Amino acid sequence: MSQIKVLFFADLVGKPGRFVLSQMCKPLKEKYEANYVIANIENAAGGFGITPEMSRKIFSYGVDCQTSGNHIWDRTDIWPYLDQQPKLLRPANYPPGVPGYGVLVDEIEETRIGVINLMGRTYMKDIDCPFRIGEREVDRIRRETDIIIIDFHAEVTSEKQALAYMLDGKISAVIGTHTHVQTADEAVSSRGTAYITDIGMTGPHDSIIGMAKAPSLERFLTGMPKRFACAKSDVKISGVVITIDVKDGAAVDIERFKIDYGDDTPDNEE
Repeated sequence: MSQIKVLFFADLVGKPGRFVLSQMCKPLKEKYEANYVIANIENAAGGFGITPEMSRKIFSYGVDCQTSGNHIWDRTDIWPYLDQQPKLLRPANYPPGVPGYGVLVDEIEETRIGVINLMGRTYMKDIDCPFRIGEREVDRIRRETDIIIIDFHAEVTSEKQALAYMLDGKISAVIGTHTHVQTADEAVSSRGTAYITDIGMTGPHDSIIGMAKAPSLERFLTGMPKRFACAKSDVKISGVVITIDVKDGAAVDIERFKIDYGDDTPDNEE
């Protein structure tokens, strides 16, 4: 095996996102001949967090590793599960003492892949430095494998680009998540690091980043708190496929996709 392909699904939002992944994960894995599947799941439970039951189901769809971000703590029943399931990651730059793991080294047939989950600090929680923690974890993982994927869950493009620049040539890919809006800047650097600012959203696109439009708009107009609910229509599955050279961990190609599924999804109370 000279190359591997990693299929990375964009942030799942609510029941529509979970349902479309359940229907499309294995067919897309076959279509792209992917060896490994990652999905960001931090909005899987009604748009906010994830439950242990949902995480277990997502693994059963064919996902090998689940990443997350700032909403990972929204459902408190996930906290003990994070300690029990090392393949569900929370950002590695949360301070020591929080539940769970931020880094995974996994097996793909006869080779290894490292996955690091990081979270940005600009307009987000003021946690530990993603640059210093990321560099430290990359140096540690490179003793085991050169194939390293980072999910950088961050708000601003400049922060994501800066991390990719700092780690250029040292890792296989920096994959941006969090904004739920897919960008068209996917590229592979001359030193073999793939990059995209944001892979978008797996869920209902007739929405405001996955949420029903009316309450989201009213909050902007009035400044008053509103109860959000997931939208239901125009469901799409989004992400990227990264082709990586096993010999040195260099990315060869990154392909962006966004596929229409339609509105034929179950009622989405959560």
